[in-house]
Amino acid sequence: MYKGMRFLAIIPARGGSKSIPKKNIKDLIDKPLIVWSIQAAKKSKYLDRIIVSTDDEEIKNVSLDYGAEVPFLRPQELAKDDTPSSEAIYYTMKKLIDDANEKFEYLILLQPTSPLRDEKHIDNAIEMLLEKKEQFDSLVSVTELEHPVYWNRVIGSRQELNSFLEYDKDKLFRRQDFEKTFRLNGAIYLIEVGIFMKYKSFETDSTMAFFMDRISSTDIDTKDDFEIAEFYLRNKTLTKRINNREI
Repeated sequence: MYKGMRFLAIIPARGGSKSIPKKNIKDLIDKPLIVWSIQAAKKSKYLDRIIVSTDDEEIKNVSLDYGAEVPFLRPQELAKDDTPSSEAIYYTMKKLIDDANEKFEYLILLQPTSPLRDEKHIDNAIEMLLEKKEQFDSLVSVTELEHPVYWNRVIGSRQELNSFLEYDKDKLFRRQDFEKTFRLNGAIYLIEVGIFMKYKSFETDSTMAFFMDRISSTDIDTKDDFEIAEFYLRNKTLTKRINNREI
């Protein structure tokens, strides 16, 4: 469909995890967590290569077993708790471009902690950005906040509640009165390679929002998240009804 264009997927998965040890290769139902993202990428109509960026031999072996590429391990200094994903992605891209003389038009980042993001989301995101490439140079997936951000509060030193953001409480008090607000869900980041290599970021002044429902936006960070994701994956009919707001 997009003749002459090459699309690269990178799945970043470091070995260290404070919340859940070996989180990225912990089983979710019948396969390691990272495999859900690898298989979604492999089912995409557009992705030419799927590379896992990791510092860990176990993650490397699991990724290779399920059909992803791990051409090299990333350095330990790019696998720390405070290392931005963009730094690891930039390192991977630089190696591919400089050492292997690879050329791709678009780069998509798929976090392994988003197991309910599937190939349809990936392909729809690519098609949406390419249709509007004259207006946008990147795309980031988002989901609607369940409650208005204005309802958030901060707690002061005396345990008193203070508004996080000021608003007219006399006019805005029902949820439907507020403007909808959204958060990044971490599932999909898509950008022109040249733009990413220049700015080392997936967000620019011309970034497009790709909307995903809250269930598909499930992000794995805790043991409870694993159980929630498993429930959704095992109960697809119920999940569809929830997404369609039938219950």
